[in-house]
Amino acid sequence: MAHIKIEKKITKYRVLKPEAAEGQKAAPKEAVKAQDNVIWMHEKLERPEVLIGSTYKIKTPVSDHAMYVTINDILLNEGTPHEQRRPFEIFINSKNLDHFQWIVALTRVISAVFRKGGDTTFLVDELKAVFDPRGGYWQPGGKYMPSTIAELGYVIERHLQSIGLLKKPELDEHQRKLVQEKRAEFEARTKQTDAFSKPVFPEGAQLCIKCNTAAVVMLDGCQTCLNCGDSKCG
Repeated sequence: MAHIKIEKKITKYRVLKPEAAEGQKAAPKEAVKAQDNVIWMHEKLERPEVLIGSTYKIKTPVSDHAMYVTINDILLNEGTPHEQRRPFEIFINSKNLDHFQWIVALTRVISAVFRKGGDTTFLVDELKAVFDPRGGYWQPGGKYMPSTIAELGYVIERHLQSIGLLKKPELDEHQRKLVQEKRAEFEARTKQTDAFSKPVFPEGAQLCIKCNTAAVVMLDGCQTCLNCGDSKCG
């Protein structure tokens, strides 16, 4: 036992009872014990028999065959306040065997990152930043995709948003109102333009002197208006 030298004068003292000492030490142990019951994602976590999965279809114009991406999730601390759904593994299936090697490599690497634990959302930005040297393609709806790998990044992003690991980017009220106003203004201007720009009659038709409509075409060797029926041949 170490000796402690007291240099000040002792004015009063108190004896610490065993019950009080046990109570002071019990609280931290209970807190630590409660934290020990929480299961965190780590690479040594064994795979359960059943996982929750979602499958996404990727159809690109650069390939004749679609890709099917399946992401399976593990449910940690089920039924507790610490319940959380985390991605555990990924599978990519396609009839196109030209990319078989990188598909297998990519699935193994991404699955290993998922099982490692921690923040795995960085994978989204890394995959979305991959550009195809031959050029990207346009998705239906007008969204440009720089590569097939980038579209895989968007699929993982959508999945992480669905399980709550990523937040969906949303506009605030002022931005939504501004976008709606600009869209309404553009649609109104487009409707006015389309009324005159979209031809009803064949392309290359000439202007009719009688009805002032670009509807005059050559029929049986005679200039005939398809709008009013006026003809040079009588």
